[in-house]
Parts: sequence; C-alpha cells; structure tokens
Amino acid sequence: MTDPRYPIGPFERRDTLTPAERRTFLDQFIAAPARMREAVSGLSEQQLDTPYRDGGWSVRQVVHHVPDSHLNAYCRLKITLTEESPTIRPYDEAAWAALPDSTEKTPTEASLTMLESLHTRWVALWSSMSDDDFGKTFTHPEHGVRSLDWLLALYAWHGRHHVAHITSLRERMGW
Repeated sequence: MTDPRYPIGPFERRDTLTPAERRTFLDQFIAAPARMREAVSGLSEQQLDTPYRDGGWSVRQVVHHVPDSHLNAYCRLKITLTEESPTIRPYDEAAWAALPDSTEKTPTEASLTMLESLHTRWVALWSSMSDDDFGKTFTHPEHGVRSLDWLLALYAWHGRHHVAHITSLRERMGW
C-alpha cells in the first residue's frame, strides 16, 4: 500500500527548471483549483469531517489548508520579486489547520473560491516572469536558500498532493 501521507510520493526538490519544466509545473498548478473542487464534489458534512488518514487532517481541513498555504507562498513570491534575497517568515501550518475557520463548519466553498481567485492572480504573475526572475532566491529559516523555480515546483506538487489525499480517501471508502 502507498503511504497515505504521500499518495503521489514526497516532493522531489528542484532548484533549477528548464522553460519546458516550468510550463509543465505551471499547467499542474493551473489545474489544482478545479481538481480540488472536483475532489470534494458531492461530499457530505460527515465525509468532509473524515480524516484522510489515521492521525491526519479532515478533508475539510485539507481544503482550507491549501489556500492558506498557497496564500503564504504567493506572498513569498511577491516579496522575493520585490526585495533582494529576503528571509521569509514561516508559519505553523498545523496550528492554522486547528483554528476554528478550518475545523468547524466553514463551508469548503469559501476556500475553493479563494483558491480559484488566488490562482488567477498567481498564474498571471508566474506567467509574466523572466528566466532570471525564476532564479531569484529567498531564505526560508527551516529550509535554507530556495529559488522561485523551487517554489513553483513545490506548489505544483502541493496542490496535486492534497487533492490526492482526498481522492485516495474517496477511493478507499468507496465514496
């Protein structure tokens, strides 16, 4: 059985991408909001409150986590494009996922719409960047120096990763 924490496998670090690889990752990134919406379509409140694995977040928390994470990363991208090799501030994603707006009955529609809107802006920015822009770097206190190529590869994976949490749960549960 595949590790339910990583249904598509763990992230494989990529610091430098070719233009063709960027396009592939951008296409995956573009697809994430629609795939997330499709993954939760038709789920009941009880199903939304089901953890995707033992000890894991509920489907609801996963849906709310993705725009939280992507919003933080979008800000990191903009900071990196406008500052010289900045150090970005991490956040405690588990603590965010435990807040009431992620755990209680906040409609997943709010986060699905937020993700779609955020990706519209983010894709416009990714698409406007030059090859040199993708080489710009920031420092993450937990991960060290990272490029914007790394950020694109990570968030293309991140969307697919969390959609797969939900779709693999649906498959296991026969939903």
